[in-house]
Amino acid sequence: MSLLLESIRQHKAGQPTGIYSVCSAHPLVLEAALRQGLEDDSVVLIEATSNQVNQFGGYTGMQPADFRDFVFGLADKAGFDTARLILGGDHLGPNAWRQLPAAEAMVLAGDMVRGYVAAGFRKIHLDCSMSCAGDPLPLSDAVVAGRAAQLCAIAEAAWRDAGGDAPVYVIGTEVPVPGGAHEELGELAVTSPQAAAQTLKVHREVFAAAGLGDTFERVIAMVVQPGVEFDHHKVVRYNAAKAETLSAFIEAEPLVFEAHSTDYQSDTALAELVRDHFAILKVGPGLTFALREALYALDVIERESIGEFGASHLKAVIAQVMQEEPDYWLPYYAQPGHQQYLDRNYSLSDRIRYYWPHPKVVAAQQTLFANLAKQPLLMTLVSQYLPEQAKKVADGRIAATAEALVIDKIMEVTRSYAAACGMARSVEPRVRRAA
Repeated sequence: MSLLLESIRQHKAGQPTGIYSVCSAHPLVLEAALRQGLEDDSVVLIEATSNQVNQFGGYTGMQPADFRDFVFGLADKAGFDTARLILGGDHLGPNAWRQLPAAEAMVLAGDMVRGYVAAGFRKIHLDCSMSCAGDPLPLSDAVVAGRAAQLCAIAEAAWRDAGGDAPVYVIGTEVPVPGGAHEELGELAVTSPQAAAQTLKVHREVFAAAGLGDTFERVIAMVVQPGVEFDHHKVVRYNAAKAETLSAFIEAEPLVFEAHSTDYQSDTALAELVRDHFAILKVGPGLTFALREALYALDVIERESIGEFGASHLKAVIAQVMQEEPDYWLPYYAQPGHQQYLDRNYSLSDRIRYYWPHPKVVAAQQTLFANLAKQPLLMTLVSQYLPEQAKKVADGRIAATAEALVIDKIMEVTRSYAAACGMARSVEPRVRRAA
């Protein structure tokens, strides 16, 4: 955790630096993040959400210790030093069980937090902002803070049992919907400095009353709404002028802001966010959106190269699986007909990301990669569908393999975040050519 704390210290000392958090469980996305860390010789922060990973497996089928081992295995494969790898838990609270009464949901949330900390996760986002069955809507700051303190006490006990670095915490009640908005967005209201001050004040008081006053010194960030979000096909861009007073407020406090739903912001906007003390940038769907772009492109390249017979038909397979098992997208894509097709395949909320672990989709992706490995990639086709990656193959910056093309496409996103956070190097490494 010293590397994360040092990043925060540098930012509070006046350096326009930050850190980005990769919120994904897809192996190619995580490998891209680790390769970005190697490219920049930087720390890598990877977070799992309460829906992805919990004591019941989440939608990935992984408990916290499973996810840790999964990520560490990828780090070993990439040659990335795990001492520079930080694991975090995002939206840890009753979100996955909010259909239950609060008392029941909080017991389950406590078990989840205990498992995360015991497994070595040390950046913990305490998110108790959602109402449970029978709760008022919205919850008061006092209730949110009280529930966060309850989970923090469990996390502290788990850390004392497990040992290692002390966990650090993120608080905040104005948390954007995980994965983007469900409805079409207009202009967003930025959190007022008065609301941010009230949230911070109430949390300090409640934590102190719960005997966690010293622990509160390890709260490194607060989630607020800087005015960024995305819906299915539109992005609300960051407007620095509208966040000016909010940005000024945090300068007098020992913590920074954490910005959620920063996916699809421009390079300039990301840099402005970091400059304005949103020093932790969360990115998730933007990474899997790039993954989907690359895999769809390879699906076309494969069929153009070898013909329809024997091809993986990856796009068709995932379409079939989504139709057969619509729970992850049907509540979000309400428009019927062709619009629903467009939303399923190309929405910025990227509900496809829930289907990549499906056995049928995994098998199709493996077939796709195997087919493309049987003979050298036809670079004219790569140039047609992945032109930037084709240039890098020609320049010797990446290998001419399906996996390398996909990872580099994802790294178009990680490089943008690394640059905004002051982490990126100016020159990409070259691939060593065979003699």
